[in-house]
Amino acid sequence: MPDPPPLTDSERSIYEWQMWVPGVGEEGQRKLKATSVLISRVGGLGGLVALELAAAGVGKLVLAHGGDLQASDLNRQLLQTHDHIGKPRMESIMKRLRELNPRCEIVGVAENVSETNAAGLVAQADVVVDAAPLFQERLALNAAAVRAGKPMVECAMHTLEASVTTFVPGKTGCLSCYVPAVPPTWKRQFPVFGAVSGTAACIGAMEVIKLITGIGETLAGELLSMDLATMQFRKVRLPKRADCPVCGG
Repeated sequence: MPDPPPLTDSERSIYEWQMWVPGVGEEGQRKLKATSVLISRVGGLGGLVALELAAAGVGKLVLAHGGDLQASDLNRQLLQTHDHIGKPRMESIMKRLRELNPRCEIVGVAENVSETNAAGLVAQADVVVDAAPLFQERLALNAAAVRAGKPMVECAMHTLEASVTTFVPGKTGCLSCYVPAVPPTWKRQFPVFGAVSGTAACIGAMEVIKLITGIGETLAGELLSMDLATMQFRKVRLPKRADCPVCGG
């Protein structure tokens, strides 16, 4: 890989405090600047992942999310504003992220991930984040990430529960190892507090930062499950199925 780009004096000033984290330093910050991250759905969960990564100095964000903003989005989609209801979500997403970090390259794709576009989107990124509400999107993104050999951070939530894991092709299993098909009873709309989405998002963003900089230990091959009703957290090993049609064999 080519050497990461140097930091400007302005960037050193902005990221000074996080460069004090052991193992980061200027080299780690340069790695963040050199990295591109794809985020599938930039709503209540993925939007906060994008916000945290932009704040951390990731150099490029590729964002996939279609549709117009609805009033019911505003309890959790923190990149949106009330006056944007009825307008394309991506307009507000890109504007808010650029206001936070004008140095970050933002590529907005106003459509959701599908089997048709997944490979092209994944090809634009070094790391993939899955924050989609539908398993059709999740499984399409997973398959494309495995084929491209790109690590994928998987973030999910429902009601007062959330989970995060990291898949690394060649080292761990993939989403299809334990969710081989779209669950028949899953619905796009479900109970949600923005604070629950935000909890999963911040942990997911930290997973991306660790993958890029090499600090700490990621959740590769492990699922972190969080019950925010009881504040119980647990980690479980995920299967790597030899017969998985996506990553097996």
